[in-house]
Amino acid sequence: MEVSIIFKIAAVGILVSVLSQVLKHSGREEQAFLVSLAGLIIVLFWILPYIYDLFETIKNLFML
Repeated sequence: MEVSIIFKIAAVGILVSVLSQVLKHSGREEQAFLVSLAGLIIVLFWILPYIYDLFETIKNLFML
């Protein structure tokens, strides 16, 4: 696993938490929820190939 993906996930997490707090304090809870959901979806798309590789490795391990 690359170290850069960890930094990207951390940056998205910090950005999403700051934006969510700003939106919640301004009374826009729905937009804050959508920002959090968008951040989650972005991170899931980034780590999806790593999860696929993990399951392929596990499958190959038990096929031997």
